[in-house]
Amino acid sequence: MIRALYTAASGMNAQQMNLDAIANNLANSSTAGFQQRTVQFSDLLYQNEIAPGAAASQQTTVASGLQVGLGSRPTSTEIIQTQGQLSSTGNQLDLAISGQGFFQILLPSGQTGYTRSGSLQLDAQGNVVTPNGDPLQPGITIPPDATAITVGADGTVSVTQPGQTQAQQVGSIQLALFVNPGGLNSAGNNIYLQTTASGDPIVGAPGGTDGIGSLQQGMLEQSNVSVVDQFVQMIVAQRGYESNSRVVKAADEMMQQINQLSQ
Repeated sequence: MIRALYTAASGMNAQQMNLDAIANNLANSSTAGFQQRTVQFSDLLYQNEIAPGAAASQQTTVASGLQVGLGSRPTSTEIIQTQGQLSSTGNQLDLAISGQGFFQILLPSGQTGYTRSGSLQLDAQGNVVTPNGDPLQPGITIPPDATAITVGADGTVSVTQPGQTQAQQVGSIQLALFVNPGGLNSAGNNIYLQTTASGDPIVGAPGGTDGIGSLQQGMLEQSNVSVVDQFVQMIVAQRGYESNSRVVKAADEMMQQINQLSQ
């Protein structure tokens, strides 16, 4: 019965972690470029009352044994790598990736960050930056007198200036692709960091055939969180937590009955 208490408690802790992940997904259901996470679980160690394959007699062995599980634990939060819905904004600096690539951002620490959010702006010097002021990599500077900015599907950035009939190219956006994007480290502010698990980035121009994706100007990728699905998962987590709490209550009542036998 004491074993049941600890086993059920591990299940309650696992469902609490599951609910925490669901809450974060729902909180970011309107965050541009956000990719939802789902919690993966695994069972804990088993206590062998009778080991499978143990000798039952001189000629026979136990077919399945008697093993009692000791609960569950969360092992990872997997990033769901699905394309979010693209919505039109009309802003010429809003970019959406149609594919699996990431924008490259130069962080204040000197590291390169990666993001799916293409909500870009200009700083006082005309550099293309994120809302937090981190410049896009490779850096692109827009002339102050530019009357229009055009970003092609292949990442080519061109501007139209007064007195000119043809657009002038000022830079090219490069995207990064990872063999295991689920291994990226979430750093907040829509930024991911490279890890050993993610592998080295594969950098290339948009529009290729390697799955890195193409760019859509004037559009933003919305969060890929399905609110309806998250509410369903929340109900499942709540019922799982409730079931484990009932096991705790049942084990406690059994222990009370045993204690009353000695009175």
